[in-house]
Amino acid sequence: MESIAGIFNSLADARRAAAILKSLGISEANISVLSPHTTETELEARIPTSEAEQPGMGPAVGGTVGAALGVASGASAGAAAASLLVPGVGPVLALGILGAALFGAGGAAAGALAGDALEKAIDDGLPRDELYVYEDALRRGRSVLIAFAGDEQIAKTARAELTRAGAETVDAAREEWWIGLRGAESEHYTSQGGDFKIDEAKYRLGFEAALHPRRRGESWNEDLAADLKPKYGDASATGAFQRGYERGLQYLIYIRETHTATPQNEQSSRRAASSGS
Repeated sequence: MESIAGIFNSLADARRAAAILKSLGISEANISVLSPHTTETELEARIPTSEAEQPGMGPAVGGTVGAALGVASGASAGAAAASLLVPGVGPVLALGILGAALFGAGGAAAGALAGDALEKAIDDGLPRDELYVYEDALRRGRSVLIAFAGDEQIAKTARAELTRAGAETVDAAREEWWIGLRGAESEHYTSQGGDFKIDEAKYRLGFEAALHPRRRGESWNEDLAADLKPKYGDASATGAFQRGYERGLQYLIYIRETHTATPQNEQSSRRAASSGS
């Protein structure tokens, strides 16, 4: 299956784009939307909750992507709606099993709700290399649409339609993310005696390698270097790559420490501060 992704400024825009993908023949079970939510009241207004939930999925109920997104009527098997607490992001509303699985919350629910083909796609095809891009978009209050198409031509058409619907591509979002970090990373690297203009590409590769969910929190070591070489080649053996990797680990710690408060807690803190002033 071919993966498709687009980043939107609002949940409403992402829902409309999901309807477009469905009109192209993409199964609603292969469409998922991720969106930040601000309060439990807002969450409850969007999806019902159940005490019988899968571990790690938060309040969740079985359902359909079509029903959850409001793009179709009637019932069909294959998806779920879940509230996820994503470290460094906060509460995230995941409409569709793909979104939950992307953050490692699909688990047994994926097998129970999805067919064999979709389950395999969840295991093999989710774009986890891009997870940090989605997380950054969600932190900024944007919504992410993820889908799978059955063949390359449908995927190509779907991507074009998402662009027409106002989606920012993952590549564009990735560049925007790096531009936001580049000045500070250049200053840091230069202060350590490096030449950022020469080494930026390798440094950035290392930085991004540290953000893959399989490697988060794993310090640099010989086994890791050997594991990274097939993907990154000789670049992974350079000092610039290693320093970028270590800096990427620090970035994850910073993000998680500075985005641990939930919107509810932040609102409570502001109210307390106002009442005390």
